[in-house]
Amino acid sequence: MRVRIFKPAKTAMQSGRANTHHWVIEPEVVSARTPEPLMGWTSAGDTLSELRDKLYFKSQEEAVAFAEREGWDYHVSNPHKRHVPPRNYLDNFKWTKPESEAR
Repeated sequence: MRVRIFKPAKTAMQSGRANTHHWVIEPEVVSARTPEPLMGWTSAGDTLSELRDKLYFKSQEEAVAFAEREGWDYHVSNPHKRHVPPRNYLDNFKWTKPESEAR
């Protein structure tokens, strides 16, 4: 089985980064999801898609060790670094505008 190990991004519904401090193992989709004809629900042929909610790890090394112990092929997706430009509270009340807004 092939899995992806990654650190999830924050959802659009949250302003903080509360659920982004752990690593997740997610199996790759084996079969396409199709709508069921009677009820219209989405169904899948593989039951491993339910694993995403259960396999959380504190570090990348723990997730890799678990995947190797289970004999799974894995791919690690490293997270992007978050860059926050330094700002000063006083800049909100300056009398002069920055060069880019002065036009």
